[in-house]
Amino acid sequence: MDAHEVNRARAKLALFVADVFASVPRKDQRAKGDCYLRGLMTDGRRKSIQAMAERLPDGNEQNLQQFVNQSTWDPVPVRRRIAERLVPLIGPDAWAVDDVSFPKDGRMSVAVAHQYCGALGKQANCQVAVSVHAVSDVASCPLQWRLFVPQEWADDAGRRQKTGIPQEAGHLEKWRLALDTFDELAGWGLVPPVVVADAGYGQNADFRDGLSERGITYVVAVRSDVTVHPHDAQPTAPAWSGNGRKPQPRYRDKASSVAGREGSRGPMRSRFVALRVRPAGVRARRLAQAAATAEHGYWDGVLPEVTLLVEWPEDAQEPTGYWLSSLPADTPLAELVRLAKIRWRIEHDYRELKHGLGLDHFEGRSWAGWHHHVTLVTAAHAFLTEQRLAPKADTADSASTRTSTPSRTC
Repeated sequence: MDAHEVNRARAKLALFVADVFASVPRKDQRAKGDCYLRGLMTDGRRKSIQAMAERLPDGNEQNLQQFVNQSTWDPVPVRRRIAERLVPLIGPDAWAVDDVSFPKDGRMSVAVAHQYCGALGKQANCQVAVSVHAVSDVASCPLQWRLFVPQEWADDAGRRQKTGIPQEAGHLEKWRLALDTFDELAGWGLVPPVVVADAGYGQNADFRDGLSERGITYVVAVRSDVTVHPHDAQPTAPAWSGNGRKPQPRYRDKASSVAGREGSRGPMRSRFVALRVRPAGVRARRLAQAAATAEHGYWDGVLPEVTLLVEWPEDAQEPTGYWLSSLPADTPLAELVRLAKIRWRIEHDYRELKHGLGLDHFEGRSWAGWHHHVTLVTAAHAFLTEQRLAPKADTADSASTRTSTPSRTC
């Protein structure tokens, strides 16, 4: 937005800030929040505090620095209010979980480490955050964030103290951070209709099991090396001789990779095919055994059944995409495809958050500063999303029809 557009929206922004930042105790802090949001939304190559202060007529670099980096206002209630406003407005078809990286120089910015950096496509010095987004075919918005704390930071008391990492914030794998986020959002009364994720999460049997334990259905991408049994495979146990430990039921045929599966009518020839399968692997078996034993006191060897969705474009020599879904077996193929592909919306989020609103332009080093900045960027994104959707309020029925129409053919 240029400066004139931002000024025209100031009255609406003031109402938005009054509601979203109601938990911030001081009036002057809320005013700084309003100022910071205008700085983020105003056109400009850099969204550092210094650059924004120079562009705003009421910008004060020292005040904004203090508000973001030193002030003690809690960002969590602000994010909660954003989520409470945006979820009903968007009417999400799914929640998407993903992670985003922030390349950094040096080693003192909070939670920075040499790790895989998606922004650069290689191992590099960066921060990584896990995000959860409400998504539909027409809109999306981040609901919550978790900053990933590498193991080297968990044990580095000096850097933790300098950057203000709370004692309770230790090292957790990204998939655990995602599940923790779902638990927090559930505490706010927000539950996903279905979760979608890329193979970085979908490949993990513990992540899929954690979703199922919480009663959350999913459509998650997996790699071609995930192994499965046919849905009608039956575990059997050898006859017991009466001596030693009684044999446990198990599948006698070796599981095959999803790349080797065929449809019930022979090799897959259409663009998409859905098959019922039972994911295999050591971890999947242990999780199934633990769940069954806890519930029934024993395990019959049966692995949970899910749907395998495979994409095989007509001009491709082999399939190009695989997803596992815990949705009901009678879910239409077109709906499975639409949900599998709906993650494209968060790419739109990241483009706007990074390139338009300066998500990765934060130059501070502290835990509090990072979370304040990310919360303010989320607020700016939410405000702009509300403004984009507002003109469509009178045509909700037609928007709903567009949303329910599959965006891709099968």
